[in-house]
Amino acid sequence: MPAPDPVFAPQTPDERQHALELIGRGADEILKRDELAARLALGRPLRVKAGFDPTAPDLHLGHTVLLNKMRQFQDLGHQVIFLIGDFTGMIGDPTGKNVTRKPLTREDVLANAQTYAEQVFKVLDRDKTELRFNSEWFGQMTAADMIRLAAQHTVARMLERDDFSKRYAAQQPIAIHEFLYPLVQGYDSVALKADVELGGTDQKFNLLMGRGLQESHGQPPQIVLTMPLLEGLDGVNKMSKSLGNYIGINEPAIDIVTKIMKIGDELMWRWIELLSFEITPAHVVALKREIDAGALNPRDLKLRLARELAARFHDAGAADNAVAGWNAAVRGEGDTGSLPITDVAVSAEGLRIAALLTAAGLTPSNSEANRKLKERAVRIDGEIFEDPQRVFAAGFEGVLAVGKRTFARVRLVPA
Repeated sequence: MPAPDPVFAPQTPDERQHALELIGRGADEILKRDELAARLALGRPLRVKAGFDPTAPDLHLGHTVLLNKMRQFQDLGHQVIFLIGDFTGMIGDPTGKNVTRKPLTREDVLANAQTYAEQVFKVLDRDKTELRFNSEWFGQMTAADMIRLAAQHTVARMLERDDFSKRYAAQQPIAIHEFLYPLVQGYDSVALKADVELGGTDQKFNLLMGRGLQESHGQPPQIVLTMPLLEGLDGVNKMSKSLGNYIGINEPAIDIVTKIMKIGDELMWRWIELLSFEITPAHVVALKREIDAGALNPRDLKLRLARELAARFHDAGAADNAVAGWNAAVRGEGDTGSLPITDVAVSAEGLRIAALLTAAGLTPSNSEANRKLKERAVRIDGEIFEDPQRVFAAGFEGVLAVGKRTFARVRLVPA
């Protein structure tokens, strides 16, 4: 259901300049900034749209780069539209793909859309968010309507898109329905009368398509704001569930803290820029000076970021417990009892340490666990453990650690 328009007071030139600076923070590009400034001067809430195809059941930190920018628009009094692409999700976004992506079933899309709707309000203000589904208008379209939409652009125009042109040059197949995707996404902006559309840098072609379609329908063309793609835990690739380099916003607070504490120092600054509300650009300048002077350990700043994000997606209490658990497990400071406990089922024969580490998810295989044992990288309750033959039976409970930053509080229960 559409949310009521937010209360929006007319702004002074100084307030509009502050809004422009806030909106521009972390953005890769604003097309066109002068048009955005002019619309901010209209004295009405802007309609700010971002679309999310429900192609996987969970949102991750990469998605929140856009959500955070949407929340900034909300805080400035504008109308945010969180568009769930339940129709486009069945087409499959070809952006960045070198092969045709298999469309999802209607059942998959609806199940994923439900979890998106539940998770998005961990960032956005529920009372100021218009939650929409693009099947609202596409479900009413006839085949003739879709053909008329397809007639809006040429094949040559579609082949200007980088991924399409590369696939065409490499003689890789491009399905006809993939050409429809940018048009469909662009028509969403027509249906919603968007003033601004947000998207990742890889979505620029699709966002500009919205501008063109709005003009052809007699609407003022939307401002396009692109945000950088957040690198995942590997520090190289875009955060993606398929690559396994992600942090889901529904993950337990301790997992959010633990994973963030593993990222490199350079990636930390990137994440601060794109994810933090509390650490401003002015703070970053001062913090970098402190680190360079040896007055601040990057680990402590990373922990501050981890606590902020854990609190955002859970609450302050859960974040504090997660930080306390991390300190206890990694730094030996405090009680590890604040760590969540993982039950591992064990038969009457028990488990040797390699099997236990693997069962607890701390190593990918028994052979890797044995390698870590030989490296003296395994600890139990803070003490180095080296006996590969020891058997652990039901009733055992303790904090297992592999290396400095991978750990779990484990309890063995009868199978």
